[in-house]
Amino acid sequence: MPSLPSLVRRNRGARNHRRTPAAPVAESAYMVDCGVYVDGARLPGNWTHAAAIEEVRRRDSGFVWIGLHEPDETQLGVLAETFGLHELAVEDAVHAHQRPKLERYDSTLFMVLKTVRYIANEKLTANSEIVESGELMAFVGRDFVITVRHGKHAGLAAVRKQLEADPEQLALGPAAVLHGISDYVVDSYLEVTEAIQDDIDEMEAAVFAPRTKIEAEQIYLMKREVMELRRAVMPLAKPLQRLAEGYTPAVPEQVRSYFRNVEDHLTTVSERVASFDELLTTLVDATLAKITLQQNTDMRKISAWVAIISTPTMIAGIYGMNFETMPELQWAFGYPVTLLVMMIACVVLFKIFRRNRWL
Repeated sequence: MPSLPSLVRRNRGARNHRRTPAAPVAESAYMVDCGVYVDGARLPGNWTHAAAIEEVRRRDSGFVWIGLHEPDETQLGVLAETFGLHELAVEDAVHAHQRPKLERYDSTLFMVLKTVRYIANEKLTANSEIVESGELMAFVGRDFVITVRHGKHAGLAAVRKQLEADPEQLALGPAAVLHGISDYVVDSYLEVTEAIQDDIDEMEAAVFAPRTKIEAEQIYLMKREVMELRRAVMPLAKPLQRLAEGYTPAVPEQVRSYFRNVEDHLTTVSERVASFDELLTTLVDATLAKITLQQNTDMRKISAWVAIISTPTMIAGIYGMNFETMPELQWAFGYPVTLLVMMIACVVLFKIFRRNRWL
């Protein structure tokens, strides 16, 4: 992929200091959007990252919000040099696969959030995926927000549009953007848990319904996907708590209350995920018990039929030896009487086993 300077071109017309709007520039494949916000309103025009931060710092007001999608080390390094991002945070943002966390490098916050998406499946198989995960990283400074997204889902266009429709909220600065992103991610957790709840309810009904067949592997698969969701949800509690408690002056008091609300929603999600894990464990035990009971029932049926069949087999085996001194060999009614005895023995055994519910 070409480097940032070749993909994000500078304005064709040189910018002056009379607040001339930036001329349109081509967006790169990884830079999704770059906006300048002053007093909660977005300034018109398209901006490069350098021109945007220059405009904000010249005004000494507002902030820049840059959205990136899976940039490589070189591409993010260009922004890191302009905005003074720490190299360790840049490395985490490029390579992804991080746990949700919140770190502070001088005056810059670096937050990692896991994104999730529910995937509906008509039938679960070993290769089925129910919860698809991705990652969102946010660099938050005094006058900028840089979001880095990994994964095909969880785009932030809706979040940006919602915030732009509320200038009063957006005027609170970069911390308001971080809250909007956190709220969006946690709301997606709620949606995923509701969908998973429906799947687990169907599984529970199938497990305890008579004469239904559900394999333990399907429940194990659901349990594995719930663990994927758990890894996204549980570690996020501490970062949100720190933001709500005033971990950094970058988050003003007006925004902290919003983070407390997000923390409450995350607690609801955490409780649901914990209940899912316990319920699925119970369903696994119930399924295994049901399988064991079914196997015992099958073995009783097999044993009953073996007993029924063994009786005529024994009689036929004895009279098949053809010894000359055996009784009734020369009797004219020996054959029909033997068949009648076999039939009566089988019927009697069948009724005994049926009365005892073996058949």
